[in-house]
Amino acid sequence: MPYKKKSSKANNFVVQGGILAIAGILTRIIGMFYRIPVTNIIGDEGNGYYAAAYQIYNIMLLISSYSLPLAISKIVSARYSKQEYTNSDRVFKGGLIFAFISGGTTCLLVFFGAGFLAGTLMSEPMSSIALIIFAPTLLIVAVMGVVRGYFQGMGTMVPTALSQIVEQIVNAIVSIAAAKVLFNYGTKVAALLHNEHYAPAYGAAGSTLGTSSGALAGLILLLVMLLLVSARLKRYRMAEDYQGNESMGEIVAMIVMTAIPVILSTAIYNISDVLDNGIFNKIMTIKGQGVEKTAIWGIYSGKYKLMMNVPIALANAMCSSVVPTLSSCIASDNIRGAKRKIFTALRVTMLIAFPCAVGMSVLAKPILSMLFAGDLTLAAQLMQVGSISIIFYSISTLSNGILQGINHLELPVRHSAISLVIHLAALWIMLYVFNWGIYGVVFANILFAFLMCIMNQFSIRRYLHYKQELPRTFIIPAISSAVMGIVVFTLYKLFSLFLNNLSSTFFSIIIGAIVYFFCIIRLHGIREEEMNELPGGAFIAKFARLFHLL
Repeated sequence: MPYKKKSSKANNFVVQGGILAIAGILTRIIGMFYRIPVTNIIGDEGNGYYAAAYQIYNIMLLISSYSLPLAISKIVSARYSKQEYTNSDRVFKGGLIFAFISGGTTCLLVFFGAGFLAGTLMSEPMSSIALIIFAPTLLIVAVMGVVRGYFQGMGTMVPTALSQIVEQIVNAIVSIAAAKVLFNYGTKVAALLHNEHYAPAYGAAGSTLGTSSGALAGLILLLVMLLLVSARLKRYRMAEDYQGNESMGEIVAMIVMTAIPVILSTAIYNISDVLDNGIFNKIMTIKGQGVEKTAIWGIYSGKYKLMMNVPIALANAMCSSVVPTLSSCIASDNIRGAKRKIFTALRVTMLIAFPCAVGMSVLAKPILSMLFAGDLTLAAQLMQVGSISIIFYSISTLSNGILQGINHLELPVRHSAISLVIHLAALWIMLYVFNWGIYGVVFANILFAFLMCIMNQFSIRRYLHYKQELPRTFIIPAISSAVMGIVVFTLYKLFSLFLNNLSSTFFSIIIGAIVYFFCIIRLHGIREEEMNELPGGAFIAKFARLFHLL
């Protein structure tokens, strides 16, 4: 159990990060599959309305509560490592106060300001219907973030992982059903008002109802799990020797001081999507492409971004796992341990990011064809040119968490702001001067993530005197992924001569994974003792020994 003082495996941050990564990938896979019927119901136009509403919701979420799990886990972990259980409980209660204030404020702001936010900010007035339904979710997610952060600070990602899966399952079921019902209702409204755009707009609103329902289901599960362990946590508090209990005022102030830099960094880090959409819409309208812009952005957000976010789930999970771990190391002045954890976290992340980037590029069209109907040419081309962003976003996301974990919370804010300014300038040039259209958005985002990687890595090296080794972290995974990509592309072309797309893609991916695994081991990209630290690593090591690879 995560509440025991010491535990060899349960407190292994790679294992805990792996648990959360598996849950994150599962939720994204569920998200991919449920978006297929939703897209078929509401169309690319409906996806465009949903994307505009979701981006406003997302930025409000970033401002109010997106970083609460990380902030709460960081503060709780520092106290839990010193067995200050009463103070940990006070952090939880202080977090709830913060959540109700921030989540409640943004909820009201979005509910009553939906027309202005959708129409003026995003140039998509029809998205206001979906945005109104999003509003209550802001309060629900804020409270849920505090509970997740409390569990993570105690060293377990299991409640977060389970709640994410339940949240996404409920989201999928309700989104499909509500999108169908509200799309049909919107069709009647469209006929009555002689405006065909109401059908996809109401369909998009149905999809947002799934998000709200899923969040509520996830929160209920977390509260039940918290109730199950409450007696044990009470015993810990009663048995502790520490008497220097912090006041609620001190706790809330600490949460605010910790959360605000994290909120700012994540807000700036993610606000680019909102600004990209607004700039893209305005420039395309100026250039006479206002009719097509919504459908094009729907392809970008509903297909390209959806696919890119699946492998980045590992970096997000590793970030959530490494922050409380690093906070605990820094609190106990264990700099050597912090460096070792950074080394492991980045290596594991790159072992996954490189093959995902190559695989997404060489099998872009086949993978999309398994999931979506219609013309997928644009979406496939976006994946082919944008897949390298998986590597850059993985590094920048993880390095953000590392800087936050070592108490340099202001640096991701500064780096995000600098990258955002350069990103927006480059985006304007690519769209307005070079007429690159949606490809300009892809390239500008690659530039943003790349700049974040450079600045974050420089700061980590400066403040921890830490330098990541290159061969086993970057070079060997890159070489192995290149070999895998050649094999996968060749096999797919061969298999497609006598198999359907699903079978050809599936067998190509399976064989490609084996080839990558073989190359990584033969090039000494991972050692047996490192493999045993990974989730399921003992089984993989046994398999490798069976074939004399180790």
